[in-house]
Amino acid sequence: MREPDGIDPGQLVVLRNRKWDGTPHWVVPGEYLGKDQFGYWIWQPEGSFVSKPGYGFYAASDALVLVPHRGSHVVTFFDELHPKDVEIYVDIATGISWSELHSGRGFEVTLVDMDLDVIRTFNGPGTWIDDEDEFAAHQISMAYPPAIIEAMRAECDLLYAAVRDRTAPFDGTAAHWFGKARA
Repeated sequence: MREPDGIDPGQLVVLRNRKWDGTPHWVVPGEYLGKDQFGYWIWQPEGSFVSKPGYGFYAASDALVLVPHRGSHVVTFFDELHPKDVEIYVDIATGISWSELHSGRGFEVTLVDMDLDVIRTFNGPGTWIDDEDEFAAHQISMAYPPAIIEAMRAECDLLYAAVRDRTAPFDGTAAHWFGKARA
């Protein structure tokens, strides 16, 4: 399902990313905060454990994940304590879906990470598209279909312009949700 049914604030949400070939990628837990016109907001406080096969760490700063109602992406907003000065990190993705955990005590968001990322920092160098080399390599090694390549490139270009131009929700909208999470 693209929209969760019956989710309540405070519930666990686990974001589980995979690559196109099914290889496991990032697993990131969080706490559901609520939704607005942009999508569903998930709180990941400093100290949250973030992992992928062969690598894990405790988050050095607070973060919010926005799973949009529409679109082929998820967004992570960081606070000013992020060790690399990252403010916004957009993962271009496909196959975004929600499912209830078997325990019935939370939800899982699964997605296919399509390599391309849009990043904006607080103080510079500004906004850029990352991992274009990985996207190009995986088009061959993972046999991305031409329609997926075109759709992901178009989504990336659209998001790049929105992040660069500070179009909502990339205009400070996350400040409200940071405040709500920290209250």
